[in-house]
Amino acid sequence: QVQLVESGGGSVQAGGSLRLSCTASVYTLSTSCLGWFRQAPGKEREAVAGIFTSGGDTYYADSVKGRFTISQDNAKNTVYLQMNSLEPADTAMYYCAADATCAPWASPDAVTSPLASWGQGTQVTVSS
Repeated sequence: QVQLVESGGGSVQAGGSLRLSCTASVYTLSTSCLGWFRQAPGKEREAVAGIFTSGGDTYYADSVKGRFTISQDNAKNTVYLQMNSLEPADTAMYYCAADATCAPWASPDAVTSPLASWGQGTQVTVSS
């Protein structure tokens, strides 16, 4: 199974920025899409942003469009999530995920496949 290691979470004030990183141990068919989910206490897990590692197509939740940018460095097997104009509503545990398709990020009704891998999570806290 692919190992995913995240870094970059922390605490910022509203309007601030953070960058999350996620490095995959290897790129395989099960890492065709890499991205981020988040889950706040008492809320369902939400797909935030995903990127097709071969083609570079990106997918964003409506709530983060225009504020968050996902990018990748294939030479390092790493994806980044640049988060700008952070809001208290962005406070959550952020999880890196890899899957064989980008469906979980492209469609709000899609779920991750049995091939999906998950990171350990990194906390993002935005204060008002």
